[in-house]
Amino acid sequence: MQNNTPNYLLKNAQIVNEGRIFAGDILIKEGRINKIASSISATGQEKVMDLSGKHIFPGMIDDQVHFREPGLTHKAKIASEARAAVAGGVTSFMEMPNTIPNALTQELLADKYKIAHQSSLANYSFFMGASNDNLEEVLKTNRANVCGIKVFMGSSTGNMLVDNVATLEKLFASSELLIATHCEDEATVRARLELFRQKYPDEEAPSYLHPLIRNEEACYLSSSMAVELAKKANTRLHILHISTEDEIALFETGKAIRDKKITSEVCVHHLWFDSSHYESKGNLIKCNPAIKESRHKQALRKALQAGALDIIATDHAPHTWEEKQQGYWKSPAGLPLVQHPLMILLDLVKEGVLSLEQIAEKTAHAVAECFEISERGYIREGYWADLAIVDLNKPCQVQKSNIHYQCGWSPLEGHTFSSSVEKTFVSGHLAYSDGAFDMSQLGKRLLFDRM
Repeated sequence: MQNNTPNYLLKNAQIVNEGRIFAGDILIKEGRINKIASSISATGQEKVMDLSGKHIFPGMIDDQVHFREPGLTHKAKIASEARAAVAGGVTSFMEMPNTIPNALTQELLADKYKIAHQSSLANYSFFMGASNDNLEEVLKTNRANVCGIKVFMGSSTGNMLVDNVATLEKLFASSELLIATHCEDEATVRARLELFRQKYPDEEAPSYLHPLIRNEEACYLSSSMAVELAKKANTRLHILHISTEDEIALFETGKAIRDKKITSEVCVHHLWFDSSHYESKGNLIKCNPAIKESRHKQALRKALQAGALDIIATDHAPHTWEEKQQGYWKSPAGLPLVQHPLMILLDLVKEGVLSLEQIAEKTAHAVAECFEISERGYIREGYWADLAIVDLNKPCQVQKSNIHYQCGWSPLEGHTFSSSVEKTFVSGHLAYSDGAFDMSQLGKRLLFDRM
């Protein structure tokens, strides 16, 4: 299919890709990376950008977002959150099935793809949802153009909890597609919820109860069960948002992600916040699984370095300001993050937690390998030009005036990041530049190279 985007020549950049940083130029033609070299001469047929002092990263592929459409569009829409993603250097996303109605049939899944095709500035894919009674529908999912199957082994919106062991065993034994799981043991959570409900019966319950209710035991019991099921059935398992030190031992180190059958994800908020922040942030950082005490945050950071945690995502989950201002028992879980993950990670580089090369690895390369995404996730000749252009020396303060989420707030408000995302290319289209969006070309559906 003909790509009508202009050609671009990106000059004098520091390119962060495949374990190294090097000075060079990138030529983009018809949406793809045509050439990478130390110096490329302009021919007059392309728009030239001098990126001296700037770094180019492969665009982040966020494998876990909740964009709320259909059915929860008072919180967010695919169009609004995709724009916010692109403003943060996130060029592709994979969205979860717990919208209303839940994406539990092939028809409902197709409806979400139609919405994205008409409105998403970023590239997109959507998980097929599993329930206790839709195995037949799940097994119809197309491996070539759907990212995976999502299983909530902890309750979510609508009919998404899969807690029937026999159903789980059948699903793990039958699926040829990657299964991604939310792991929190429902029985443990419910028991502890009842315990604290009795102790704090009114709406003035403190938000720091959240990690006490949704505790380490709930996470480990569920994650270890998922790992056991996957090993027994030789299933391709990906466990989302690991939040505890206890779970880290479940995953292999010293092995390339393409050689792993069981992989893991950590989210930026579990690397950034800890339970001490409930005092200042309250329900704004209430999320599932919960943000826990500092020892877990420190262990997760070390596990990234060791390779036990494979990829970094956001679990972007917006709610309205009014919803979040309710008392603890009523305030919904989830926080908006998809505009700021690269800036969070670049601040962690300044702290010595990560390197620039590891950001590219954990947010792009490894995601592409984990899901077997076709022609994305790397800065390579012939690949789609999904690129984030970053100024490491231009601070950016998060303010309501520069937040692009439909909900209009962020738990990061007031924080000044050390770096800024200046431009984002999506499939060769300059979708975002210095605060402005170009909606003349939308994102593309992700495709997958699966044997």
